[in-house]
Amino acid sequence: MPASEGAHGRVADRFADDAALIVAAATAAGAIALTFFRKDPSTWLKDGHSPVSEADIAANDHLKTALRAARPAYGWLSEETTDTEERLARERVFIVDPIDGTRGFLAGSDEWVVSVALVERGRPIIGVLARPVTGDIYLATRGGGAWLNGAALNGPVDALAREGGLRFAGTRKLTSGPALDGLGLDRRPFVPSLALRLARVATGELDATIAGGQAHDWDLAAADLLVHEAGALLTTVEGQGLVYNGASTRHPPLACAAEPVHARLLAAYAADHTR
Repeated sequence: MPASEGAHGRVADRFADDAALIVAAATAAGAIALTFFRKDPSTWLKDGHSPVSEADIAANDHLKTALRAARPAYGWLSEETTDTEERLARERVFIVDPIDGTRGFLAGSDEWVVSVALVERGRPIIGVLARPVTGDIYLATRGGGAWLNGAALNGPVDALAREGGLRFAGTRKLTSGPALDGLGLDRRPFVPSLALRLARVATGELDATIAGGQAHDWDLAAADLLVHEAGALLTTVEGQGLVYNGASTRHPPLACAAEPVHARLLAAYAADHTR
C-alpha cells in the first residue's frame, strides 16, 4: 500500500488526508485547553460525579467544528457532546475526548491529552493523542505502525526476559490480589489519563495496565490503535477485542500488555476475581 512520510510518522496514502486533519485539529484543541490550564477554569459535575470544565467544552467545540466541517459524512461521538443514534448509521465516526484526564488537568498535572480517533465499522483506523504541555504527538494508522513525534514505536520489550518486576500502573482496588501480586508488579504512579497510560504501554514505559469498567469509547479508541500498532494487546479481562461506535459506549474491565505478559495478566486477574 503506498505510503508517505510526514512530520508525525509514516501514513498510508488512503489515510493521509484524514490523519493530517486530525493531527491539526487535536493540536489546535490542545492549544485552546492550555489557555485554561492552571488558571482555575470554571468547573461543574456531569452526571453528578464526573468533573468537566470550560476548557473541555472549548476544546470540544473546536474539534467538532474543524472535523465535521471538513468531513460532514462522518459521524460524531464525544464525551462532551450529547449523544444521538445518528452516528450508528455512519460507516466512519470521529470518537473524541477533548481532555482525557480532566481530573489531572484541574489538579495541575501535565498528564492529560486530547484524544481523537477515526473509527470505521467498529474499529479505529486512525488514532491521535496530542499532549499539549509537552508538545508530544502520538499517531497510529491501521497497518501503518505507531509513532511518537515522528519516531516509530517498535513495540514493548520482552518484560519477562528483563530483570526486575513488571512496570505496572493501575488502581490498587482493582489490581490487588495474591495472583496479581505474584506477578511481581513494579507499581508506578497512577496516570490520570487512561489514554496516556495505554500509550505508555505502546512506548514501553509501562509493561502492563488494567483499567476498571468505567471506560468509554472516547477514553480508548485512539490509544487502542496505538497499542496494537506498537505490537501490544488491549482486550477485556476475558480476552475479547473491543468494538466501538455501538449502542453502548461503555466497556468492561480491560487489560493491556504485550504477549506473553498479557496472557499472564489475564490469568492472574481471573484467579483473583473468581475466588
